Amino acid sequence: MRRDEILISYSNPEGYITYDYDKRVLPALNIYFNDSVGRDCIAALSWLFKTSNERPGSGIPICGPLNPASTGILAISRANPRLSLISRHLDQRLPLPALNTPFSTERSVSVEPDDLEYNPPPRASPLLNNIINNHNSSTTAQRTREMSTQASHATVLIPGPVEFDHAVLQSMSHFSESHVGPGFVKTFGESLTLLRRLFQTTSTSSQPFLLAGSGTLGWDLVSANLIERNENALVLHTGYFGDCFAACLETYGAKATQLKAPIGDQPSLSEIEQALKEKPYKILTVTHVDTSTGVLADIKAIAALVRRVSPDTLVVVDGVCSVGAEEIAFDAWDLDVVLTASQKAIGCPPGLSVVMLSGRAIQCFKARKSPPASYYASIANWLPIMQNYEARKPSYFATPATQLVHAMHTTLTQLMSKPLAGRFATHRATSQRVKKAVADLGLQQLATKPENQSNAMTAIRLPEGVTPQDILPLLAKKGVVFAGGLHKEIASKYIRFGHMGVSATDPTRHDIDRAIAALKEAFAELRK
Repeated sequence: MRRDEILISYSNPEGYITYDYDKRVLPALNIYFNDSVGRDCIAALSWLFKTSNERPGSGIPICGPLNPASTGILAISRANPRLSLISRHLDQRLPLPALNTPFSTERSVSVEPDDLEYNPPPRASPLLNNIINNHNSSTTAQRTREMSTQASHATVLIPGPVEFDHAVLQSMSHFSESHVGPGFVKTFGESLTLLRRLFQTTSTSSQPFLLAGSGTLGWDLVSANLIERNENALVLHTGYFGDCFAACLETYGAKATQLKAPIGDQPSLSEIEQALKEKPYKILTVTHVDTSTGVLADIKAIAALVRRVSPDTLVVVDGVCSVGAEEIAFDAWDLDVVLTASQKAIGCPPGLSVVMLSGRAIQCFKARKSPPASYYASIANWLPIMQNYEARKPSYFATPATQLVHAMHTTLTQLMSKPLAGRFATHRATSQRVKKAVADLGLQQLATKPENQSNAMTAIRLPEGVTPQDILPLLAKKGVVFAGGLHKEIASKYIRFGHMGVSATDPTRHDIDRAIAALKEAFAELRK
Protein backbone atom coordinates (compact mmCIF):
# COMPACT_ATOMS: atom_id res chain seq x y z
CA MET A 1 0.00 0.00 0.00
CA ARG A 2 1.31 3.43 -0.94
CA ARG A 3 1.59 6.24 1.58
CA ASP A 4 -1.14 8.25 -0.16
CA GLU A 5 -3.57 5.32 0.27
CA ILE A 6 -3.35 5.09 4.05
CA LEU A 7 -6.84 4.87 5.52
CA ILE A 8 -7.58 6.38 8.94
CA SER A 9 -10.17 4.84 11.27
CA TYR A 10 -11.95 7.26 13.60
CA SER A 11 -14.22 4.74 15.28
CA ASN A 12 -11.92 3.18 17.88
CA PRO A 13 -13.61 3.77 21.28
CA GLU A 14 -10.36 3.21 23.19
CA GLY A 15 -8.92 6.55 22.15
CA TYR A 16 -6.64 5.35 19.36
CA ILE A 17 -6.64 5.88 15.62
CA THR A 18 -5.51 2.95 13.50
CA TYR A 19 -4.57 2.59 9.89
CA ASP A 20 -4.27 -0.57 7.83
CA TYR A 21 -0.73 0.05 6.60
CA ASP A 22 0.96 -2.98 8.28
CA LYS A 23 -1.54 -2.72 11.16
CA ARG A 24 0.36 -0.13 13.15
CA VAL A 25 -1.42 1.87 15.85
CA LEU A 26 -1.02 5.53 16.70
CA PRO A 27 -2.36 7.26 19.83
CA ALA A 28 -5.20 9.62 19.07
CA LEU A 29 -4.24 13.28 18.85
CA ASN A 30 -6.88 15.08 20.91
CA ILE A 31 -5.88 18.74 21.06
CA TYR A 32 -8.11 21.80 21.27
CA PHE A 33 -6.87 24.29 18.69
CA ASN A 34 -8.58 27.49 17.77
CA ASP A 35 -10.28 27.54 14.39
CA SER A 36 -7.44 28.89 12.27
CA VAL A 37 -4.70 26.82 13.86
CA GLY A 38 -6.87 23.71 13.71
CA ARG A 39 -7.38 24.18 9.98
CA ASP A 40 -3.69 24.84 9.47
CA CYS A 41 -2.87 21.65 11.32
CA ILE A 42 -5.20 19.60 9.12
CA ALA A 43 -3.78 21.21 6.01
CA ALA A 44 -0.22 20.55 7.10
CA LEU A 45 -0.87 16.91 7.98
CA SER A 46 -2.80 16.41 4.74
CA TRP A 47 0.21 17.68 2.83
CA LEU A 48 2.50 15.43 4.89
CA PHE A 49 0.56 12.35 3.85
CA LYS A 50 0.24 13.71 0.27
CA THR A 51 -3.45 12.89 0.32
CA SER A 52 -5.44 13.28 -2.86
CA ASN A 53 -8.50 11.36 -1.74
CA GLU A 54 -11.06 13.80 -0.38
CA ARG A 55 -13.61 11.34 0.94
CA PRO A 56 -14.53 12.03 4.60
CA GLY A 57 -12.63 9.72 6.92
CA SER A 58 -9.98 8.83 4.38
CA GLY A 59 -6.40 10.04 4.43
CA ILE A 60 -6.82 12.95 6.88
CA PRO A 61 -5.20 12.37 10.28
CA ILE A 62 -7.51 13.33 13.11
CA CYS A 63 -6.71 16.79 14.50
CA GLY A 64 -9.61 17.15 16.86
CA PRO A 65 -11.81 14.76 18.81
CA LEU A 66 -14.49 12.88 16.93
CA ASN A 67 -17.93 14.34 17.42
CA PRO A 68 -19.82 11.40 18.96
CA ALA A 69 -23.14 12.74 17.74
CA SER A 70 -22.17 12.98 14.06
CA THR A 71 -20.74 9.88 12.42
CA GLY A 72 -17.87 10.60 10.09
CA ILE A 73 -17.55 14.31 10.90
CA LEU A 74 -14.42 15.71 12.46
CA ALA A 75 -15.29 18.11 15.28
CA ILE A 76 -12.81 20.97 15.58
CA SER A 77 -13.27 22.79 18.85
CA ARG A 78 -14.52 26.34 19.09
CA ALA A 79 -11.98 29.12 19.26
CA ASN A 80 -10.13 28.93 22.55
CA PRO A 81 -8.32 32.17 23.44
CA ARG A 82 -6.17 30.40 26.03
CA LEU A 83 -4.62 28.17 23.39
CA SER A 84 -4.90 30.40 20.34
CA LEU A 85 -1.22 31.31 20.41
CA ILE A 86 0.01 27.74 20.28
CA SER A 87 1.31 28.30 16.76
CA ARG A 88 3.84 30.88 17.95
CA HIS A 89 5.98 28.09 19.37
CA LEU A 90 6.48 26.79 15.83
CA ASP A 91 7.94 30.03 14.49
CA GLN A 92 11.68 29.61 14.05
CA ARG A 93 12.20 33.33 13.45
CA LEU A 94 12.31 33.84 17.21
CA PRO A 95 15.92 34.10 18.45
CA LEU A 96 17.13 31.95 21.32
CA PRO A 97 17.84 34.41 24.14
CA ALA A 98 20.76 34.23 26.52
CA LEU A 99 20.37 32.01 29.55
CA ASN A 100 20.36 33.09 33.19
CA THR A 101 21.19 30.68 36.01
CA PRO A 102 21.30 31.01 39.80
CA PHE A 103 25.02 31.65 39.41
CA SER A 104 24.81 34.33 36.72
CA THR A 105 26.16 37.77 37.43
CA GLU A 106 24.37 39.31 34.46
CA ARG A 107 20.56 39.20 34.67
CA SER A 108 19.62 41.95 32.29
CA VAL A 109 18.84 39.75 29.29
CA SER A 110 15.15 39.74 28.50
CA VAL A 111 13.05 37.84 26.01
CA GLU A 112 11.89 39.95 23.11
CA PRO A 113 8.10 40.24 22.83
CA ASP A 114 6.78 37.06 21.27
CA ASP A 115 4.22 38.68 19.00
CA LEU A 116 5.36 37.75 15.49
CA GLU A 117 2.46 37.34 13.15
CA TYR A 118 1.77 33.76 12.15
CA ASN A 119 1.29 33.38 8.38
CA PRO A 120 -0.54 30.13 7.64
CA PRO A 121 -0.17 28.29 4.32
CA PRO A 122 -2.96 28.66 1.73
CA ARG A 123 -5.71 26.11 1.96
CA ALA A 124 -8.12 25.27 -0.81
CA SER A 125 -9.12 21.68 -0.14
CA PRO A 126 -12.87 21.08 -0.65
CA LEU A 127 -12.69 18.54 2.16
CA LEU A 128 -11.32 21.13 4.55
CA ASN A 129 -14.05 23.55 3.48
CA ASN A 130 -16.66 20.86 4.18
CA ILE A 131 -15.22 20.24 7.63
CA ILE A 132 -15.08 23.95 8.38
CA ASN A 133 -18.63 24.50 7.16
CA ASN A 134 -19.85 21.62 9.29
CA HIS A 135 -17.98 23.06 12.27
CA ASN A 136 -19.53 26.48 11.78
CA SER A 137 -23.05 25.10 11.78
CA SER A 138 -24.93 25.83 14.98
CA THR A 139 -25.70 22.17 15.65
CA THR A 140 -22.12 20.99 15.37
CA ALA A 141 -20.83 23.95 17.36
CA GLN A 142 -23.24 23.12 20.16
CA ARG A 143 -22.20 19.47 20.14
CA THR A 144 -18.54 20.46 20.23
CA ARG A 145 -19.13 22.68 23.24
CA GLU A 146 -20.62 19.75 25.11
CA MET A 147 -17.92 17.30 24.05
CA SER A 148 -15.47 15.95 26.62
CA THR A 149 -12.07 14.59 25.73
CA GLN A 150 -11.86 12.70 29.02
CA ALA A 151 -12.51 9.00 29.15
CA SER A 152 -15.64 7.99 31.01
CA HIS A 153 -14.87 7.69 34.72
CA ALA A 154 -16.40 7.95 38.15
CA THR A 155 -16.53 11.54 39.41
CA VAL A 156 -13.68 12.15 41.85
CA LEU A 157 -14.98 14.08 44.85
CA ILE A 158 -12.18 13.58 47.35
CA PRO A 159 -10.30 16.46 49.01
CA GLY A 160 -7.84 16.41 46.11
CA PRO A 161 -6.89 15.64 43.43
CA VAL A 162 -10.06 17.05 41.93
CA GLU A 163 -11.82 16.91 38.59
CA PHE A 164 -10.27 18.99 35.80
CA ASP A 165 -11.79 21.22 33.18
CA HIS A 166 -11.39 19.73 29.69
CA ALA A 167 -9.24 22.61 28.47
CA VAL A 168 -6.88 22.17 31.42
CA LEU A 169 -6.43 18.49 30.65
CA GLN A 170 -5.98 19.21 26.95
CA SER A 171 -3.21 21.70 27.66
CA MET A 172 -1.22 18.85 29.21
CA SER A 173 -0.85 17.46 25.67
CA HIS A 174 1.36 20.38 24.66
CA PHE A 175 4.29 19.27 22.55
CA SER A 176 7.79 19.09 23.98
CA GLU A 177 9.62 22.39 24.03
CA SER A 178 12.66 24.03 25.52
CA HIS A 179 12.13 25.15 29.10
CA VAL A 180 14.25 28.23 28.32
CA GLY A 181 12.68 28.97 24.94
CA PRO A 182 10.71 32.18 24.43
CA GLY A 183 7.32 30.45 24.27
CA PHE A 184 7.66 28.63 27.57
CA VAL A 185 9.35 31.55 29.31
CA LYS A 186 6.32 33.67 28.44
CA THR A 187 3.88 31.01 29.66
CA PHE A 188 5.79 30.53 32.92
CA GLY A 189 6.11 34.27 33.51
CA GLU A 190 2.42 34.86 32.89
CA SER A 191 1.57 32.03 35.31
CA LEU A 192 3.59 33.70 38.07
CA THR A 193 1.86 37.01 37.38
CA LEU A 194 -1.53 35.29 37.55
CA LEU A 195 -0.57 33.74 40.89
CA ARG A 196 -0.05 37.23 42.28
CA ARG A 197 -3.63 38.05 41.35
CA LEU A 198 -4.92 34.83 42.88
CA PHE A 199 -3.14 35.52 46.18
CA GLN A 200 -4.17 39.19 46.00
CA THR A 201 -0.71 40.69 46.31
CA THR A 202 0.62 43.71 44.45
CA SER A 203 3.67 44.22 46.64
CA THR A 204 6.88 44.40 44.64
CA SER A 205 8.72 42.76 47.54
CA SER A 206 6.63 39.56 47.51
CA GLN A 207 7.50 36.66 45.21
CA PRO A 208 5.52 33.68 43.89
CA PHE A 209 7.26 30.33 43.41
CA LEU A 210 6.05 27.60 41.05
CA LEU A 211 8.08 24.40 41.51
CA ALA A 212 7.87 20.79 40.39
CA GLY A 213 6.72 18.92 43.47
CA SER A 214 3.75 18.31 45.74
CA GLY A 215 2.33 20.57 48.41
CA THR A 216 4.66 18.87 50.87
CA LEU A 217 7.57 20.60 49.12
CA GLY A 218 6.16 23.85 50.50
CA TRP A 219 6.76 22.57 54.03
CA ASP A 220 10.38 21.83 53.10
CA LEU A 221 10.80 25.29 51.60
CA VAL A 222 9.62 26.86 54.86
CA SER A 223 11.50 24.49 57.17
CA ALA A 224 14.80 24.63 55.28
CA ASN A 225 14.89 28.38 54.72
CA LEU A 226 12.84 30.43 57.18
CA ILE A 227 13.79 28.86 60.50
CA GLU A 228 17.13 27.64 61.81
CA ARG A 229 18.18 24.84 64.11
CA ASN A 230 16.86 25.18 67.69
CA GLU A 231 14.57 28.11 66.82
CA ASN A 232 10.93 27.87 67.90
CA ALA A 233 7.91 27.23 65.72
CA LEU A 234 4.30 27.37 66.95
CA VAL A 235 2.10 24.94 65.01
CA LEU A 236 -1.66 25.47 65.30
CA HIS A 237 -3.03 21.94 65.14
CA THR A 238 -6.45 21.25 63.60
CA GLY A 239 -5.77 17.74 62.32
CA TYR A 240 -3.38 15.36 60.61
CA PHE A 241 -1.51 17.99 58.62
CA GLY A 242 -0.52 19.92 61.72
CA ASP A 243 1.32 16.81 62.88
CA CYS A 244 3.00 16.51 59.49
CA PHE A 245 4.14 20.14 59.32
CA ALA A 246 5.56 19.85 62.84
CA ALA A 247 7.46 16.71 61.84
CA CYS A 248 8.89 18.49 58.80
CA LEU A 249 10.07 21.43 60.91
CA GLU A 250 11.72 19.08 63.40
CA THR A 251 13.47 17.25 60.56
CA TYR A 252 15.39 20.46 59.86
CA GLY A 253 16.21 21.00 63.54
CA ALA A 254 13.50 23.44 64.59
CA LYS A 255 11.69 23.10 67.92
CA ALA A 256 8.00 22.69 67.09
CA THR A 257 5.34 23.32 69.73
CA GLN A 258 1.85 22.16 68.77
CA LEU A 259 -1.18 24.02 70.09
CA LYS A 260 -3.96 21.47 69.71
CA ALA A 261 -7.74 21.70 69.72
CA PRO A 262 -10.39 18.98 70.07
CA ILE A 263 -11.12 17.12 66.84
CA GLY A 264 -13.30 19.33 64.65
CA ASP A 265 -12.30 22.56 66.39
CA GLN A 266 -9.43 25.06 66.24
CA PRO A 267 -7.33 26.76 68.96
CA SER A 268 -8.97 29.91 70.30
CA LEU A 269 -7.41 33.33 69.81
CA SER A 270 -6.87 33.63 73.55
CA GLU A 271 -4.96 30.34 73.60
CA ILE A 272 -2.80 31.49 70.69
CA GLU A 273 -2.08 34.81 72.39
CA GLN A 274 -1.06 33.08 75.60
CA ALA A 275 1.28 30.74 73.70
CA LEU A 276 2.91 33.64 71.82
CA LYS A 277 3.62 35.41 75.12
CA GLU A 278 5.30 32.38 76.70
CA LYS A 279 8.39 32.42 74.45
CA PRO A 280 9.61 33.92 71.17
CA TYR A 281 8.57 32.07 68.02
CA LYS A 282 10.33 32.48 64.68
CA ILE A 283 7.29 31.25 62.78
CA LEU A 284 3.66 30.35 63.41
CA THR A 285 2.05 27.84 61.06
CA VAL A 286 -1.65 27.30 60.52
CA THR A 287 -3.45 24.92 58.16
CA HIS A 288 -6.17 26.98 56.49
CA VAL A 289 -8.27 23.89 55.71
CA ASP A 290 -7.12 20.63 57.27
CA THR A 291 -8.55 17.98 54.97
CA SER A 292 -8.41 15.35 57.72
CA THR A 293 -11.15 17.17 59.65
CA GLY A 294 -12.69 19.75 57.32
CA VAL A 295 -11.81 22.53 59.78
CA LEU A 296 -11.41 26.06 58.40
CA ALA A 297 -9.03 28.29 60.37
CA ASP A 298 -9.62 32.03 60.72
CA ILE A 299 -6.28 33.12 59.30
CA LYS A 300 -7.29 36.78 59.02
CA ALA A 301 -7.89 37.02 62.77
CA ILE A 302 -4.85 34.87 63.58
CA ALA A 303 -2.53 37.04 61.47
CA ALA A 304 -3.85 40.22 63.10
CA LEU A 305 -3.24 38.69 66.53
CA VAL A 306 0.34 37.73 65.67
CA ARG A 307 1.10 41.22 64.38
CA ARG A 308 -0.20 42.70 67.64
CA VAL A 309 1.42 40.29 70.09
CA SER A 310 4.57 39.07 68.32
CA PRO A 311 5.18 41.24 65.24
CA ASP A 312 8.49 39.59 64.29
CA THR A 313 6.93 36.13 64.04
CA LEU A 314 6.35 34.99 60.46
CA VAL A 315 2.78 33.88 59.68
CA VAL A 316 2.89 30.73 57.53
CA VAL A 317 -0.36 29.43 56.02
CA ASP A 318 -0.73 25.91 54.67
CA GLY A 319 -3.30 26.64 51.99
CA VAL A 320 -3.01 23.39 50.05
CA CYS A 321 -6.77 22.79 50.11
CA SER A 322 -7.95 26.38 50.49
CA VAL A 323 -6.30 28.45 47.75
CA GLY A 324 -8.89 28.94 45.03
CA ALA A 325 -11.85 28.07 47.27
CA GLU A 326 -11.40 30.24 50.37
CA GLU A 327 -10.52 33.91 50.46
CA ILE A 328 -6.86 34.74 51.04
CA ALA A 329 -5.82 38.40 50.93
CA PHE A 330 -2.03 38.12 51.15
CA ASP A 331 -1.25 41.84 51.39
CA ALA A 332 -4.32 43.02 53.29
CA TRP A 333 -3.96 40.33 55.97
CA ASP A 334 -0.18 40.86 56.24
CA LEU A 335 0.73 37.22 55.63
CA ASP A 336 4.30 36.01 55.14
CA VAL A 337 3.94 32.62 53.47
CA VAL A 338 1.08 30.82 51.78
CA LEU A 339 1.87 27.43 50.32
CA THR A 340 -0.42 25.33 48.18
CA ALA A 341 -0.45 22.72 45.41
CA SER A 342 -1.85 22.45 41.92
CA GLN A 343 -4.29 19.57 42.39
CA LYS A 344 -6.94 20.96 44.71
CA ALA A 345 -9.17 24.03 44.43
CA ILE A 346 -6.89 25.56 41.78
CA GLY A 347 -8.04 22.70 39.54
CA CYS A 348 -4.83 21.47 37.93
CA PRO A 349 -3.27 17.98 37.81
CA PRO A 350 -0.92 17.10 40.68
CA GLY A 351 2.76 17.90 40.45
CA LEU A 352 3.26 21.61 41.13
CA SER A 353 4.10 23.20 44.46
CA VAL A 354 3.04 26.84 44.76
CA VAL A 355 4.47 29.19 47.40
CA MET A 356 4.01 32.93 47.93
CA LEU A 357 6.61 34.70 50.07
CA SER A 358 6.38 38.20 51.51
CA GLY A 359 9.26 40.64 51.45
CA ARG A 360 9.57 40.12 55.21
CA ALA A 361 10.00 36.36 54.70
CA ILE A 362 12.62 36.90 52.00
CA GLN A 363 14.56 39.27 54.26
CA CYS A 364 14.34 36.68 57.04
CA PHE A 365 15.91 34.13 54.71
CA LYS A 366 18.68 36.52 53.69
CA ALA A 367 19.51 37.13 57.37
CA ARG A 368 20.13 33.42 58.09
CA LYS A 369 23.25 32.60 60.08
CA SER A 370 23.63 29.19 58.41
CA PRO A 371 23.03 27.99 54.84
CA PRO A 372 19.75 26.18 54.05
CA ALA A 373 19.84 22.48 54.84
CA SER A 374 18.44 21.62 51.40
CA TYR A 375 19.61 21.95 47.81
CA TYR A 376 16.43 21.54 45.76
CA ALA A 377 14.30 23.42 48.31
CA SER A 378 16.79 26.27 48.78
CA ILE A 379 15.36 29.75 48.29
CA ALA A 380 18.89 30.82 47.36
CA ASN A 381 18.63 28.68 44.24
CA TRP A 382 15.01 29.38 43.34
CA LEU A 383 14.53 33.08 44.10
CA PRO A 384 16.54 34.41 41.11
CA ILE A 385 14.92 31.83 38.83
CA MET A 386 11.39 32.93 39.75
CA GLN A 387 12.31 36.61 39.50
CA ASN A 388 13.81 36.07 36.06
CA TYR A 389 10.89 34.04 34.72
CA GLU A 390 8.43 36.63 35.98
CA ALA A 391 10.49 39.28 34.16
CA ARG A 392 10.26 37.02 31.04
CA LYS A 393 13.97 36.15 31.25
CA PRO A 394 15.01 32.53 30.63
CA SER A 395 16.69 30.92 33.63
CA TYR A 396 17.82 27.52 34.75
CA PHE A 397 18.36 25.76 38.04
CA ALA A 398 16.28 22.59 37.64
CA THR A 399 13.99 21.60 34.78
CA PRO A 400 10.41 22.72 35.36
CA ALA A 401 7.43 20.48 34.63
CA THR A 402 6.64 22.15 31.32
CA GLN A 403 3.35 20.42 30.51
CA LEU A 404 2.08 21.01 34.04
CA VAL A 405 2.99 24.68 33.78
CA HIS A 406 0.89 24.89 30.61
CA ALA A 407 -2.00 23.30 32.50
CA MET A 408 -1.49 25.73 35.38
CA HIS A 409 -1.48 28.66 32.95
CA THR A 410 -4.78 27.47 31.50
CA THR A 411 -6.50 26.97 34.85
CA LEU A 412 -5.23 30.29 36.23
CA THR A 413 -6.43 32.08 33.10
CA GLN A 414 -9.85 30.51 33.55
CA LEU A 415 -9.91 31.23 37.27
CA MET A 416 -8.91 34.88 36.92
CA SER A 417 -11.31 35.56 34.05
CA LYS A 418 -14.00 36.25 36.67
CA PRO A 419 -13.93 38.14 39.98
CA LEU A 420 -12.50 36.12 42.86
CA ALA A 421 -15.35 37.22 45.11
CA GLY A 422 -17.78 35.38 42.85
CA ARG A 423 -15.68 32.23 42.95
CA PHE A 424 -15.55 32.25 46.73
CA ALA A 425 -19.31 32.87 46.92
CA THR A 426 -19.96 29.93 44.59
CA HIS A 427 -17.85 27.63 46.77
CA ARG A 428 -19.77 28.84 49.85
CA ALA A 429 -23.11 28.19 48.18
CA THR A 430 -22.03 24.71 47.06
CA SER A 431 -20.73 23.95 50.55
CA GLN A 432 -23.97 25.06 52.18
CA ARG A 433 -25.94 22.87 49.81
CA VAL A 434 -23.78 19.83 50.61
CA LYS A 435 -23.94 20.45 54.34
CA LYS A 436 -27.72 20.81 54.23
CA ALA A 437 -27.98 17.48 52.40
CA VAL A 438 -25.77 15.88 55.06
CA ALA A 439 -27.98 17.30 57.83
CA ASP A 440 -31.13 16.16 56.02
CA LEU A 441 -29.76 12.61 56.13
CA GLY A 442 -29.46 12.91 59.90
CA LEU A 443 -25.65 12.95 59.74
CA GLN A 444 -23.18 15.23 61.48
CA GLN A 445 -19.89 16.84 60.49
CA LEU A 446 -16.60 16.56 62.31
CA ALA A 447 -16.52 20.36 62.37
CA THR A 448 -19.71 21.05 64.29
CA LYS A 449 -19.40 24.86 64.52
CA PRO A 450 -20.41 26.69 61.31
CA GLU A 451 -17.48 29.11 61.64
CA ASN A 452 -15.08 26.14 61.59
CA GLN A 453 -16.51 24.50 58.48
CA SER A 454 -14.59 24.54 55.22
CA ASN A 455 -16.21 25.56 51.95
CA ALA A 456 -13.94 23.20 49.99
CA MET A 457 -14.87 19.90 51.63
CA THR A 458 -17.05 18.24 54.24
CA ALA A 459 -15.99 15.58 56.76
CA ILE A 460 -19.09 13.44 57.46
CA ARG A 461 -19.45 11.36 60.63
CA LEU A 462 -20.90 7.94 59.93
CA PRO A 463 -23.78 6.43 61.95
CA GLU A 464 -22.90 3.92 64.63
CA GLY A 465 -22.10 0.56 63.08
CA VAL A 466 -21.29 1.97 59.63
CA THR A 467 -17.69 2.15 58.41
CA PRO A 468 -16.08 3.72 55.35
CA GLN A 469 -15.69 0.20 53.95
CA ASP A 470 -19.49 -0.10 54.00
CA ILE A 471 -20.37 3.16 52.30
CA LEU A 472 -17.51 3.98 49.91
CA PRO A 473 -18.02 0.96 47.60
CA LEU A 474 -21.72 1.79 47.31
CA LEU A 475 -20.89 5.35 46.32
CA ALA A 476 -18.33 4.14 43.80
CA LYS A 477 -20.93 1.88 42.18
CA LYS A 478 -23.10 4.96 41.75
CA GLY A 479 -20.30 6.79 39.95
CA VAL A 480 -18.83 9.01 42.66
CA VAL A 481 -15.60 8.60 44.61
CA PHE A 482 -15.36 9.90 48.18
CA ALA A 483 -12.42 9.51 50.58
CA GLY A 484 -12.17 7.62 53.83
CA GLY A 485 -11.10 9.12 57.12
CA LEU A 486 -7.54 10.34 57.66
CA HIS A 487 -7.35 11.45 61.27
CA LYS A 488 -5.60 8.62 63.10
CA GLU A 489 -7.89 8.74 66.13
CA ILE A 490 -11.19 8.41 64.25
CA ALA A 491 -10.26 7.24 60.73
CA SER A 492 -12.90 4.49 60.72
CA LYS A 493 -15.74 6.77 61.80
CA TYR A 494 -16.11 9.24 58.94
CA ILE A 495 -15.78 9.90 55.21
CA ARG A 496 -14.72 13.00 53.30
CA PHE A 497 -16.52 14.77 50.45
CA GLY A 498 -14.48 17.24 48.39
CA HIS A 499 -16.47 19.95 46.62
CA MET A 500 -14.00 22.36 45.07
CA GLY A 501 -12.80 23.47 41.66
CA VAL A 502 -14.93 22.84 38.59
CA SER A 503 -17.16 20.41 40.46
CA ALA A 504 -18.29 23.34 42.61
CA THR A 505 -18.16 26.16 40.07
CA ASP A 506 -19.54 24.54 36.89
CA PRO A 507 -23.20 23.58 37.41
CA THR A 508 -23.43 22.05 33.92
CA ARG A 509 -21.26 19.16 35.10
CA HIS A 510 -23.86 18.14 37.73
CA ASP A 511 -21.09 16.62 39.88
CA ILE A 512 -22.64 17.82 43.14
CA ASP A 513 -26.12 16.71 42.06
CA ARG A 514 -24.88 13.18 41.40
CA ALA A 515 -22.93 13.08 44.64
CA ILE A 516 -25.85 14.15 46.82
CA ALA A 517 -28.17 11.69 45.06
CA ALA A 518 -25.61 8.91 45.51
CA LEU A 519 -25.29 9.72 49.23
CA LYS A 520 -29.04 9.52 49.72
CA GLU A 521 -29.33 6.24 47.81
CA ALA A 522 -26.34 4.63 49.51
CA PHE A 523 -27.51 5.41 53.04
CA ALA A 524 -31.03 4.29 52.14
CA GLU A 525 -29.61 0.94 51.03
CA LEU A 526 -27.59 0.59 54.24
CA ARG A 527 -30.68 1.23 56.37
CA LYS A 528 -32.74 -1.50 54.73
